[in-house]
Amino acid sequence: MAIVSRTEDLEILLAIIDSGGFSAAARVLDIQVARVSRAVTRLETELDCTLLNRTTRRVELTEEGRLFVEQAREGLNQLAEAEEQLRALKGAPAGRLRVDAATPFILHQLVPLIGGFRQAYPQIQLELVANENIIDLLEKRTDVAIRIGRLEDSNLHARLLGRSPLHIVASPAYLEQAGIPESIAALQDHSVIGFTDAAHLNRWPLVEPVEIRPAIGSSSGETIRQLCLAGQGIALLSRFMVHDDLSQQRLISLLNTEILTPSPREQVQAVYYRNTALSSRISAFLDYIGPRLEL
Repeated sequence: MAIVSRTEDLEILLAIIDSGGFSAAARVLDIQVARVSRAVTRLETELDCTLLNRTTRRVELTEEGRLFVEQAREGLNQLAEAEEQLRALKGAPAGRLRVDAATPFILHQLVPLIGGFRQAYPQIQLELVANENIIDLLEKRTDVAIRIGRLEDSNLHARLLGRSPLHIVASPAYLEQAGIPESIAALQDHSVIGFTDAAHLNRWPLVEPVEIRPAIGSSSGETIRQLCLAGQGIALLSRFMVHDDLSQQRLISLLNTEILTPSPREQVQAVYYRNTALSSRISAFLDYIGPRLEL
Protein backbone atom coordinates (compact mmCIF):
# COMPACT_ATOMS: atom_id res chain seq x y z
CA MET A 1 0.00 0.00 0.00
CA ALA A 2 1.33 3.45 -0.93
CA ILE A 3 2.43 5.67 1.95
CA VAL A 4 -0.13 8.36 1.12
CA SER A 5 -2.98 5.83 0.97
CA ARG A 6 -1.91 4.21 4.21
CA THR A 7 -1.76 7.59 5.92
CA GLU A 8 -5.23 8.49 4.67
CA ASP A 9 -6.61 5.18 5.93
CA LEU A 10 -5.06 5.79 9.35
CA GLU A 11 -6.58 9.29 9.43
CA ILE A 12 -9.98 7.74 8.72
CA LEU A 13 -9.53 5.09 11.41
CA LEU A 14 -8.70 7.75 14.01
CA ALA A 15 -11.69 9.80 12.91
CA ILE A 16 -13.93 6.78 13.53
CA ILE A 17 -12.56 6.37 17.05
CA ASP A 18 -12.69 10.08 17.89
CA SER A 19 -16.16 10.70 16.46
CA GLY A 20 -17.76 7.43 17.59
CA GLY A 21 -18.72 5.74 14.35
CA PHE A 22 -18.45 5.33 10.59
CA SER A 23 -21.19 7.82 9.70
CA ALA A 24 -19.88 10.41 12.15
CA ALA A 25 -16.35 10.04 10.74
CA ALA A 26 -17.69 10.48 7.22
CA ARG A 27 -19.40 13.72 8.26
CA VAL A 28 -16.28 15.04 9.98
CA LEU A 29 -14.06 14.23 7.00
CA ASP A 30 -16.72 15.16 4.41
CA ILE A 31 -16.40 11.84 2.58
CA GLN A 32 -18.78 8.96 1.80
CA VAL A 33 -19.43 6.28 4.41
CA ALA A 34 -18.41 3.66 1.86
CA ARG A 35 -14.93 5.20 1.69
CA VAL A 36 -14.66 5.03 5.48
CA SER A 37 -15.64 1.35 5.42
CA ARG A 38 -13.15 0.55 2.65
CA ALA A 39 -10.32 2.19 4.58
CA VAL A 40 -10.93 0.01 7.64
CA THR A 41 -11.23 -3.10 5.48
CA ARG A 42 -7.89 -2.37 3.80
CA LEU A 43 -6.14 -1.87 7.13
CA GLU A 44 -7.61 -5.03 8.64
CA THR A 45 -6.64 -7.00 5.53
CA GLU A 46 -3.08 -5.65 5.56
CA LEU A 47 -2.69 -6.30 9.27
CA ASP A 48 -4.55 -9.64 9.17
CA CYS A 49 -6.58 -8.83 12.29
CA THR A 50 -9.84 -7.22 13.36
CA LEU A 51 -9.41 -3.65 14.58
CA LEU A 52 -13.03 -2.76 15.26
CA ASN A 53 -16.05 -4.60 16.61
CA ARG A 54 -19.14 -3.24 14.89
CA THR A 55 -22.67 -3.44 16.24
CA THR A 56 -25.80 -1.62 15.18
CA ARG A 57 -25.33 0.89 18.02
CA ARG A 58 -21.61 1.36 18.51
CA VAL A 59 -18.09 0.77 17.27
CA GLU A 60 -15.49 -0.48 19.74
CA LEU A 61 -11.79 -1.19 19.39
CA THR A 62 -10.58 -4.74 19.81
CA GLU A 63 -7.52 -5.22 22.02
CA GLU A 64 -5.38 -5.43 18.89
CA GLY A 65 -7.10 -2.30 17.59
CA ARG A 66 -6.43 -0.39 20.80
CA LEU A 67 -2.71 -1.17 20.67
CA PHE A 68 -2.53 -0.32 16.98
CA VAL A 69 -4.40 2.98 17.33
CA GLU A 70 -2.10 4.14 20.14
CA GLN A 71 0.95 3.60 17.94
CA ALA A 72 -0.75 4.96 14.81
CA ARG A 73 -1.74 8.18 16.56
CA GLU A 74 1.80 8.69 17.79
CA GLY A 75 3.21 7.91 14.35
CA LEU A 76 0.93 10.40 12.59
CA ASN A 77 1.87 13.07 15.11
CA GLN A 78 5.56 12.39 14.46
CA LEU A 79 4.96 12.59 10.72
CA ALA A 80 3.20 15.93 11.12
CA GLU A 81 6.13 17.15 13.23
CA ALA A 82 8.61 16.13 10.53
CA GLU A 83 6.56 17.90 7.86
CA GLU A 84 6.45 21.01 10.03
CA GLN A 85 10.23 21.05 10.40
CA LEU A 86 10.64 20.82 6.63
CA ARG A 87 8.20 23.69 6.10
CA ALA A 88 10.10 25.77 8.63
CA LEU A 89 13.27 25.30 6.60
CA LYS A 90 11.47 26.60 3.53
CA GLY A 91 10.36 29.83 5.18
CA ALA A 92 6.79 30.97 5.75
CA PRO A 93 4.57 28.92 8.09
CA ALA A 94 2.21 26.65 6.16
CA GLY A 95 -0.20 23.80 6.74
CA ARG A 96 -3.18 23.07 8.94
CA LEU A 97 -3.56 24.73 12.35
CA ARG A 98 -6.42 23.48 14.52
CA VAL A 99 -7.30 25.79 17.40
CA ASP A 100 -9.71 24.83 20.18
CA ALA A 101 -11.49 27.34 22.42
CA ALA A 102 -14.80 27.91 24.14
CA THR A 103 -17.49 29.39 21.92
CA PRO A 104 -17.47 32.88 23.55
CA PHE A 105 -13.72 33.22 23.07
CA ILE A 106 -13.93 32.22 19.42
CA LEU A 107 -16.84 34.58 18.72
CA HIS A 108 -15.69 37.63 20.66
CA GLN A 109 -11.90 37.39 20.43
CA LEU A 110 -10.71 35.18 17.56
CA VAL A 111 -13.26 35.81 14.81
CA PRO A 112 -12.49 39.57 14.62
CA LEU A 113 -8.78 38.76 14.16
CA ILE A 114 -9.04 36.03 11.53
CA GLY A 115 -9.10 38.33 8.49
CA GLY A 116 -5.83 39.99 9.44
CA PHE A 117 -4.22 36.69 10.38
CA ARG A 118 -5.11 35.12 7.03
CA GLN A 119 -3.64 38.09 5.19
CA ALA A 120 -0.44 37.79 7.21
CA TYR A 121 -0.20 33.99 6.85
CA PRO A 122 -2.09 32.91 3.71
CA GLN A 123 -0.49 29.45 3.65
CA ILE A 124 -1.90 28.43 7.06
CA GLN A 125 -5.21 26.55 6.85
CA LEU A 126 -6.89 27.59 10.08
CA GLU A 127 -9.53 25.42 11.77
CA LEU A 128 -11.46 26.84 14.75
CA VAL A 129 -13.11 24.19 16.90
CA ALA A 130 -15.52 25.19 19.68
CA ASN A 131 -15.67 23.07 22.82
CA GLU A 132 -17.14 24.22 26.10
CA ASN A 133 -15.21 21.53 28.02
CA ILE A 134 -11.50 20.68 28.12
CA ILE A 135 -10.44 18.26 25.40
CA ASP A 136 -7.47 15.94 24.95
CA LEU A 137 -5.35 17.71 22.36
CA LEU A 138 -3.74 14.54 21.03
CA GLU A 139 -6.98 12.60 20.81
CA LYS A 140 -8.68 15.42 18.94
CA ARG A 141 -5.56 16.15 16.89
CA THR A 142 -5.60 19.77 18.01
CA ASP A 143 -2.49 21.95 17.81
CA VAL A 144 -3.29 24.59 20.39
CA ALA A 145 -6.12 25.31 22.82
CA ILE A 146 -7.12 28.54 24.53
CA ARG A 147 -8.08 27.89 28.13
CA ILE A 148 -9.57 30.21 30.70
CA GLY A 149 -8.64 29.82 34.36
CA ARG A 150 -6.28 27.56 36.28
CA LEU A 151 -4.52 24.82 34.32
CA GLU A 152 -4.60 21.27 35.66
CA ASP A 153 -2.62 19.31 33.04
CA SER A 154 1.12 19.34 33.82
CA ASN A 155 1.95 17.73 30.44
CA LEU A 156 1.16 20.93 28.62
CA HIS A 157 3.24 23.91 27.68
CA ALA A 158 1.40 27.14 28.39
CA ARG A 159 1.73 30.73 27.22
CA LEU A 160 -0.09 33.35 29.26
CA LEU A 161 -1.99 35.59 26.84
CA GLY A 162 -3.28 37.88 29.56
CA ARG A 163 -5.94 38.25 32.23
CA SER A 164 -9.62 38.91 31.72
CA PRO A 165 -11.30 40.42 34.81
CA LEU A 166 -14.63 39.04 35.96
CA HIS A 167 -17.85 41.06 36.02
CA ILE A 168 -21.18 40.43 37.69
CA VAL A 169 -23.60 41.58 35.00
CA ALA A 170 -27.29 42.07 34.30
CA SER A 171 -29.32 43.96 31.75
CA PRO A 172 -30.90 47.35 32.51
CA ALA A 173 -34.35 45.80 31.92
CA TYR A 174 -33.73 43.09 34.51
CA LEU A 175 -32.40 45.56 37.09
CA GLU A 176 -35.36 47.88 36.53
CA GLN A 177 -37.73 44.99 37.21
CA ALA A 178 -35.85 43.17 40.02
CA GLY A 179 -33.83 45.97 41.58
CA ILE A 180 -30.07 46.45 41.94
CA PRO A 181 -28.31 44.16 44.46
CA GLU A 182 -26.36 46.34 46.87
CA SER A 183 -24.47 43.51 48.60
CA ILE A 184 -23.32 39.93 48.10
CA ALA A 185 -26.07 38.73 50.42
CA ALA A 186 -28.66 40.43 48.21
CA LEU A 187 -27.79 38.10 45.32
CA GLN A 188 -29.87 35.36 46.94
CA ASP A 189 -32.98 37.39 46.19
CA HIS A 190 -32.19 37.48 42.46
CA SER A 191 -32.42 35.15 39.48
CA VAL A 192 -28.83 34.02 39.05
CA ILE A 193 -27.66 32.31 35.87
CA GLY A 194 -24.92 29.68 36.16
CA PHE A 195 -23.23 26.69 34.56
CA THR A 196 -24.78 23.22 34.44
CA ASP A 197 -21.69 21.05 33.94
CA ALA A 198 -18.87 23.03 35.57
CA ALA A 199 -19.63 23.30 39.27
CA HIS A 200 -16.44 25.24 39.99
CA LEU A 201 -17.72 28.11 37.82
CA ASN A 202 -20.66 28.48 40.18
CA ARG A 203 -18.29 29.27 43.06
CA TRP A 204 -17.89 33.00 42.58
CA PRO A 205 -14.55 34.46 43.79
CA LEU A 206 -15.96 37.25 45.95
CA VAL A 207 -14.63 38.81 49.15
CA GLU A 208 -17.26 36.63 50.80
CA PRO A 209 -17.05 33.45 48.66
CA VAL A 210 -20.43 32.43 47.30
CA GLU A 211 -21.56 29.18 45.69
CA ILE A 212 -24.62 30.04 43.72
CA ARG A 213 -27.61 27.85 42.99
CA PRO A 214 -28.59 28.84 39.46
CA ALA A 215 -32.19 29.66 38.72
CA ILE A 216 -31.23 29.05 35.07
CA GLY A 217 -28.26 26.99 33.91
CA SER A 218 -26.39 26.38 30.69
CA SER A 219 -23.22 24.60 29.60
CA SER A 220 -22.34 27.53 27.33
CA GLY A 221 -20.96 30.87 28.45
CA GLU A 222 -22.34 32.47 25.30
CA THR A 223 -25.82 31.19 26.11
CA ILE A 224 -25.50 32.66 29.61
CA ARG A 225 -24.51 36.00 28.10
CA GLN A 226 -27.52 35.92 25.80
CA LEU A 227 -29.80 35.09 28.75
CA CYS A 228 -28.43 38.14 30.57
CA LEU A 229 -29.04 40.33 27.54
CA ALA A 230 -32.59 38.95 27.39
CA GLY A 231 -33.22 40.15 30.94
CA GLN A 232 -33.35 36.71 32.56
CA GLY A 233 -31.00 37.36 35.46
CA ILE A 234 -27.52 38.03 36.81
CA ALA A 235 -24.32 36.17 35.89
CA LEU A 236 -20.57 36.25 36.48
CA LEU A 237 -18.75 36.48 33.13
CA SER A 238 -15.28 37.32 31.86
CA ARG A 239 -14.71 40.77 30.40
CA PHE A 240 -13.43 39.29 27.12
CA MET A 241 -17.02 38.36 26.23
CA VAL A 242 -18.94 41.33 27.67
CA HIS A 243 -16.67 44.37 27.20
CA ASP A 244 -18.73 45.64 24.23
CA ASP A 245 -21.95 45.03 26.13
CA LEU A 246 -20.63 47.04 29.08
CA SER A 247 -19.34 49.92 26.97
CA GLN A 248 -22.69 50.17 25.13
CA GLN A 249 -24.65 49.66 28.39
CA ARG A 250 -26.46 46.59 27.13
CA LEU A 251 -25.21 45.05 30.40
CA ILE A 252 -24.43 46.75 33.71
CA SER A 253 -21.50 45.73 35.92
CA LEU A 254 -22.47 45.16 39.58
CA LEU A 255 -20.65 44.83 42.92
CA ASN A 256 -17.23 45.48 41.34
CA THR A 257 -15.48 46.01 44.68
CA GLU A 258 -16.72 42.63 45.94
CA ILE A 259 -14.90 40.56 43.27
CA LEU A 260 -11.48 39.18 44.22
CA THR A 261 -8.78 40.18 41.76
CA PRO A 262 -6.42 38.90 40.58
CA SER A 263 -7.82 35.37 40.65
CA PRO A 264 -6.94 32.16 38.77
CA ARG A 265 -10.18 32.46 36.79
CA GLU A 266 -8.85 35.58 35.08
CA GLN A 267 -5.99 33.75 33.36
CA VAL A 268 -6.20 33.27 29.59
CA GLN A 269 -3.61 30.79 28.34
CA ALA A 270 -2.68 28.99 25.16
CA VAL A 271 -1.62 25.37 25.69
CA TYR A 272 0.10 22.71 23.59
CA TYR A 273 1.97 19.50 24.36
CA ARG A 274 5.43 19.57 25.87
CA ASN A 275 6.66 16.74 23.64
CA THR A 276 5.89 18.83 20.56
CA ALA A 277 8.27 21.57 19.52
CA LEU A 278 6.54 24.93 19.14
CA SER A 279 5.74 24.80 15.45
CA SER A 280 6.04 27.86 13.29
CA ARG A 281 2.25 27.79 12.76
CA ILE A 282 1.50 27.89 16.49
CA SER A 283 4.12 30.54 17.07
CA ALA A 284 2.78 32.68 14.23
CA PHE A 285 -0.78 32.39 15.52
CA LEU A 286 0.01 33.21 19.15
CA ASP A 287 2.37 36.05 18.21
CA TYR A 288 -0.36 37.54 16.04
CA ILE A 289 -3.36 37.26 18.37
CA GLY A 290 -1.50 37.94 21.66
CA PRO A 291 -1.18 41.75 21.42
CA ARG A 292 -4.56 42.11 19.66
CA LEU A 293 -6.84 40.37 22.15
CA GLU A 294 -9.25 42.59 24.07
CA LEU A 295 -9.34 40.80 27.40
